[in-house]
Amino acid sequence: MVNAYRQIIARSGRANRRGRLLLSLLLWLLVAAAARAQAPAMQVAAGGGHSLSLHTDGTLWAWGDNSLGQLGNGQAAVSQFSPVQTGVGAVWQFVSAGQTHTVAIRQDGTLWAWGANNAGQLGDGTTTTRPTPVQIGTTATWQSVSAGTDYTAAVRTDGTLWAWGSNMDGQLGDGTTTNRLAPVQIGTTATWRSVSAGVFHTLALRQDGTLWAWGYNAFGQLGDGTTTTRTSPGQVGAGTAWQTVSAGGAHSVALRTDGSLWTWGNNTYWQLGIAATADQLVPVRFGTAAATWRSASAGGSFTVAVHTNGTVWDWGIDGVGWMSTPFAPDYSPKQIGVDATWQRVSAGYAHALAVRQDGSVWAWGSNYEGQIARTARSFRASLSPAQVGADTNWQRASAGDQSSTAVRTDGTLWTWGSNRYGQLGGPSTTGLPGPRQVGAATTWQRAEAGASHVTALRTDGTLWTWGNNANGQLGDGTTGSQRDAPAQVGTVASWQSSSAGLSHTVGVRADGSLWTWGSNTDGQLGDGTTTRRSSPVRVGTASTWRSASAGLSHTVGVRADGSLWAWGSNGAGELGDGTTTPRTSPVQIGAGATWQSASAGKNFTVALRTDGTLWAWGYNSNGQLGDGTIIRRSTPVQIGAATTWLSISAGQNFALALRQDGTLWAWGDNSYGQLGDGTTTNRLTPVQIGSGTTWRSVSGGYSHALAVRQDGTLWAWGSNGSVGKLGYPDVFEQPQQVLPNTPLATAAARLAGASFTLYPTVLAAGQALHYQLHARAAAGAELAVYSLTGRHVATHRLAAAGGIVPVGALPAGWYLARLRLPDGRTATSRFLVR
Repeated sequence: MVNAYRQIIARSGRANRRGRLLLSLLLWLLVAAAARAQAPAMQVAAGGGHSLSLHTDGTLWAWGDNSLGQLGNGQAAVSQFSPVQTGVGAVWQFVSAGQTHTVAIRQDGTLWAWGANNAGQLGDGTTTTRPTPVQIGTTATWQSVSAGTDYTAAVRTDGTLWAWGSNMDGQLGDGTTTNRLAPVQIGTTATWRSVSAGVFHTLALRQDGTLWAWGYNAFGQLGDGTTTTRTSPGQVGAGTAWQTVSAGGAHSVALRTDGSLWTWGNNTYWQLGIAATADQLVPVRFGTAAATWRSASAGGSFTVAVHTNGTVWDWGIDGVGWMSTPFAPDYSPKQIGVDATWQRVSAGYAHALAVRQDGSVWAWGSNYEGQIARTARSFRASLSPAQVGADTNWQRASAGDQSSTAVRTDGTLWTWGSNRYGQLGGPSTTGLPGPRQVGAATTWQRAEAGASHVTALRTDGTLWTWGNNANGQLGDGTTGSQRDAPAQVGTVASWQSSSAGLSHTVGVRADGSLWTWGSNTDGQLGDGTTTRRSSPVRVGTASTWRSASAGLSHTVGVRADGSLWAWGSNGAGELGDGTTTPRTSPVQIGAGATWQSASAGKNFTVALRTDGTLWAWGYNSNGQLGDGTIIRRSTPVQIGAATTWLSISAGQNFALALRQDGTLWAWGDNSYGQLGDGTTTNRLTPVQIGSGTTWRSVSGGYSHALAVRQDGTLWAWGSNGSVGKLGYPDVFEQPQQVLPNTPLATAAARLAGASFTLYPTVLAAGQALHYQLHARAAAGAELAVYSLTGRHVATHRLAAAGGIVPVGALPAGWYLARLRLPDGRTATSRFLVR
């Protein structure tokens, strides 16, 4: 979403004010369709990364991101991937989810809030974060409430309007830009019916059917025909037939009493549902005159609506690109599924919630924080290796910045992740959350992913590149234009190996000559200059090069005689020549001739000697040198005393290596779990990843890693990015049922009390998994086990309230265990196999 908003800023030219608007996570509530303080049969509220569901029995349930206590269950920082009850009472009547805070009204008319409170959005007079509901004042006449990004607005039963929290753009409507830590009345009018808080603008309806707006207006989202920001309510047109309103990121949506749907504001991503991407400063009717709508909700840069025939539709795009066609914006509405019993919807930052007529709750979109309660949770960062699909014919894989590339044993080439620069080799720049074959060729030998471009060899010795070409790194004689499909580099058919760096490429030919091209600002091409090259240029006259590796802005290579050479940037000593002087031509590192291979990272280097020892040098702030310190080194230092290292791969600020016994090791930066040891703790010395001894190859990228085992299975861990560079989806386009379609009061009651314990939660290979039920009825209970990708592994019937589950020899990785009791109650837990 941040990237999408940056594009909006660039297009509009109004960057200063819009930066604040567009860099915020978005949230909106389901605006009240009813004017009176009566709970609907059921209500859902989608927030920034969390979701809530209010049931007819008065219970409130929440799931997803809980980093700031926005779920209200008292466990701040512990996200939930299935619904948990908020509070213990069945007393709730209305709820709204903001960016990272939640507000709700109880049946007695009191107002409660919890979660983030940095701008006073909770309204309790403080800026203290609250992980459990706190009452806002003593008033017991609240009718409806709406949570915006970091502010809140609400209507009382006497028709007065109140607001509090951030007021940077006048979104509170009190005539000022002063933040308020407690509710302040907006004007003196006492005929307000409902209100909707967006990112930095607010919409409200009066009892006479008129529409009013205030706050930030750079995109025309106030609908008053201008782009002037307003600090107090201004009427939108002269219409008196408005029924419901919803404020989104930079656009607005409203329904009239005749069922017509109207949109206005920003339309960069067709979130208004019209073909032209120009902003609309006044409401424009959506669709045809014959179309009538039941409810609508504005998200970040998308809109979701329910037709009167019971179907649900969406259009536009959000930051992770999951609406409409996969990972591509579309102004024409697309029906979600085929069901025609939808009742109401709520659009959040990157996901949507909907309720069917039978009371069941469904969700789709991003599951980055678990906000759609997907059974197989899509981790934003997998802390341990997780298998990519079930195929067993992977040969080798390469991790780039935000994408991944792999070759199968049948010679086919596969890519996935971000495709912003065409690095997936497909016909468009849309990303993919899982492997997709590139073309139909079956002669690929190996592929290497750089930051945003890829280089690959075919079995006939030809070299091919695609992706970003801003610096000529594709080697096709041009610069600037990216390539969305593999293109051959020249006509030479004697390439032996290649390596892709940040924006330069190196390759070795069968005759032992070394060639480079692309960016050369630091001399990383090694041709004695700092001139950028768009075609391969030979490095010196030596014809004894065995291998070469391209890093961020330096290059290392090994010759056939075992000597090690380096050139390019050297600010952290990454060349290893004892200085911090950049080199535009290869310089030998030491006098030794026993080097076997070397791998260049961001600004450090790791290398193997023929005696099986491991060495490193350069930058070391994250422990990426593996020598037990964070001290940078300008000459090679040995990592430990082991003499059984087999291969190495340097990532951005971390490194991975295989030993001769098939074990896998990692060290350095672990912010995203890219070391695969089940934690996010940096490691200053190598730590083993799991207990497996069958690893065959490994590759480190910017913040994720890929590895292939001897059985041909592919594994990934670390950051999953915004599109799924680990090879499993983080977004789901089709609705996933969250809560059952049994009668709601019964369903809520059944959810209460279903729990169990699994231990230990971290298992060594072959170790037994114990369980203990916390429920009266155990006979007939089942425990289903799923892999991280959603693959059903096994289902076990539980004969007693406690015992052992025979998990067997499960591959290393995270697993989900879902308990289902005979009476329909369910609960979910997780465990890790090391």
